[in-house]
Amino acid sequence: MRKLLCLFLALFFVCSCKQKETKNKVVIETKAKTVPQEEWKVLFDGTNLDNWTEYLKSSISENWKLENGAMVFYPPVNKPKGVSYNLVTKSEYTNFVLSLEWQISEGGNSGIFWGVKEKERLPEAYQTGPEIQVLDNVKHPDAKVGTTHQAGALYDMVSPSKDVTKPIGEWNSCQIMVNHKTNKGNVVLNGETIVEFPVNNPEWGVMVAKSKFADWPEFGKYATGKIGLQDHGDKVAFRNIKIKEL
Repeated sequence: MRKLLCLFLALFFVCSCKQKETKNKVVIETKAKTVPQEEWKVLFDGTNLDNWTEYLKSSISENWKLENGAMVFYPPVNKPKGVSYNLVTKSEYTNFVLSLEWQISEGGNSGIFWGVKEKERLPEAYQTGPEIQVLDNVKHPDAKVGTTHQAGALYDMVSPSKDVTKPIGEWNSCQIMVNHKTNKGNVVLNGETIVEFPVNNPEWGVMVAKSKFADWPEFGKYATGKIGLQDHGDKVAFRNIKIKEL
């Protein structure tokens, strides 16, 4: 009887261990099936401008400087007429979330482009790339033209729902989403979604037709293009720039 009892206990112990092993295997297999998070690609980490170049150029002028982890644009005192120093990424993107921080000077103006195509016949990045406005809403006259010219706006097309900009001298966090697969774009400024817009035709074409860009033959025509940072003749700084392709 004692032998039978010992045999029963031994069998129970073995079965119990196998059951635990099976449970552990199930847990491991479940974890292995977890979909990995989409990865961010760093476009600017504060140490170099390797992912950028000036529009229609193969280098970057001394007007863009690295300071305290930021890229800072200093407009030249005597800027030649017809010359600009816009930055563009070396790579092109289609569906993405772009994340960065910007700081504008007092009375300053700049912008963030996407869908930029570098063409010799087009001297400015804004001739192809739609712009999210970067602006001092208090002291720049553009803010008085209309809300579609204020910070965070899809320039001249969609107004921000509210002004959430921080005072001059402080950094504004900004995320821009463009997704042609879902026909959706938006701007999140300082944690609040302030602009939403379609990115495909016919809705996109209707917006352009009602804007100053109506007669610009190549404006907003390219689903795939470069990210751009605008030289509008004022000091502006950008930092912590990264992108996630969708």
